[in-house]
Amino acid sequence: MVQTSTVIEICMTISPRFFAITGFRSPLNGWRCCVRFQVARTARTADEVAEHVRPEIGSISRQAAYDALGMLSEKGIIRRIQPAGSPARYEDRVGDNHHHLICRTCGRMVDVDCAIGAAPCLTAADTSGYQIDEAEVIYWGTCPRCLKATKRSARH
Repeated sequence: MVQTSTVIEICMTISPRFFAITGFRSPLNGWRCCVRFQVARTARTADEVAEHVRPEIGSISRQAAYDALGMLSEKGIIRRIQPAGSPARYEDRVGDNHHHLICRTCGRMVDVDCAIGAAPCLTAADTSGYQIDEAEVIYWGTCPRCLKATKRSARH
């Protein structure tokens, strides 16, 4: 995972554009957003990131959160994931070969290490001439909490 100090350095190097497009009141508030995002250690939507950083930096619009996350994603600091039927989520686990497991009931998402070997970890039956370097896998199912709730409601 990216160390917080690395994120601060990278966010400072993309200033002033980063701070201009995100609408942060000062560069200090902008990099605090990066640090707070790193501390979260879970994939979050832009709205969740905005809610998470608001107590520390004050007002931040949904668009400012999207712009900041887009810039960080573009720079490879964070990863953007958009499962079917879900809003985009952002995570700080980049540069490794992992996948995701999503609960169909509550939407909870967890990381799952690579199924087999190194990237792309899956072999396509026909590459159509492409040089494949990554496979994006999303497993869908029901999380333990929702399974437990379903079993409990079935008994009553």
